[in-house]
Amino acid sequence: MERLVVALVIVVAAGAVAMVLRRRRVPDAPTQAVYEAPTQIDRAEFPYADREWLLAAFTSADCHTCADSLAKAAAVASSSVGVAEIEYGAARELHRRYRIDAVPTLVLADRAGVVHASFLGRVTATDLWAAIAEAREPGSRPTGGCEHHES
Repeated sequence: MERLVVALVIVVAAGAVAMVLRRRRVPDAPTQAVYEAPTQIDRAEFPYADREWLLAAFTSADCHTCADSLAKAAAVASSSVGVAEIEYGAARELHRRYRIDAVPTLVLADRAGVVHASFLGRVTATDLWAAIAEAREPGSRPTGGCEHHES
């Protein structure tokens, strides 16, 4: 009978220690999705390889924000800036190759494919114009204010 009481005391003590340790454990912080835009692209894989600049808009047909961003991007098209929509359904391989996990993703690349600015999510026309101006002539953007998702 003594052995049964000792065993019961040990089981109860172990349970109490386990409960105390479980309450002390700090829960893991919630994880956050991290999306990144490419920093280099192969201009030969995109339209407008002859233009000085390419604004590639990675989109999806069922994304309402994509349509808005694409319309704003189209407004900056010129003889030196080509604007190309890279829609997921039509260009899955490019989305996969450049690890585009969120749309819209816009990237502004020079002739060598170096990305000078990128935007993830909703973008303003003002930010697009400013990014192109800054890429063409570094230092032209006013300092101060908030930074967007640019590289």
